[in-house]
Amino acid sequence: MEARIYRPAKTAMQSGKAKSTDWILEYVTPPSSRTTDPLMGWVSNSDTRSQVKLTFDTRDEAIAYAKRENLVFSVEEPRDAKRLVKSYSANFSADRKQPWTH
Repeated sequence: MEARIYRPAKTAMQSGKAKSTDWILEYVTPPSSRTTDPLMGWVSNSDTRSQVKLTFDTRDEAIAYAKRENLVFSVEEPRDAKRLVKSYSANFSADRKQPWTH
């Protein structure tokens, strides 16, 4: 079974970085293993590992676990957010690029 190790990005619903510091290992299931329920039309999977998400404090702990369990894994490195640092006084600067409007 293949696993994916990543650190999740912060959600749009929060201003802090809660739940984005841990590393997550989740199993990747191929789309061919999913079946559609004939009555309700829900997509299901007979493999319960597709529902498992393991959290680790560090990337190395997640990799060590995957190696210990003989999993084929891929590591996705997190991308840092680009921050545009501006001061409040820049809104009232005389050399603004955009004209001041009310």
